[in-house]
Amino acid sequence: MFLDTSGLFCVLHQAEAFHEQARAMYKAATSRITHSGILAEFVALAQARRVERTEVLSFLVDLIDNPDIRFVWVYESLYREGLALLSARLDKTYSLCDAVSFILMRHHRLTEALTTDRHFAQEGFRRLLVPA
Repeated sequence: MFLDTSGLFCVLHQAEAFHEQARAMYKAATSRITHSGILAEFVALAQARRVERTEVLSFLVDLIDNPDIRFVWVYESLYREGLALLSARLDKTYSLCDAVSFILMRHHRLTEALTTDRHFAQEGFRRLLVPA
């Protein structure tokens, strides 16, 4: 399962509508992968939602240190692939972080993402956190 920013935020923040569902899916996952761009996006989202900074940083350090999560540290060629994807999808409002996520998911043959972001569904992936 790919761990996206919004899904991780649901895992952390009890006030999120999908908090319990996200925690259960996160715990049940047999494999988890994410990338360093998600970390940067997560800090910005948490700051915008006024979540205590020490809680956010502690959560992220725990994720990085978790041996059950595969972290991909984004490098130049991956960003270039993301930019190429964005150029090919000018009708979409994907972020560069989204594009890198899609590329990683394809490279690792992943189909499911712990996310609320509709862009994953637009790109053909299964978003796990959707309203009933």
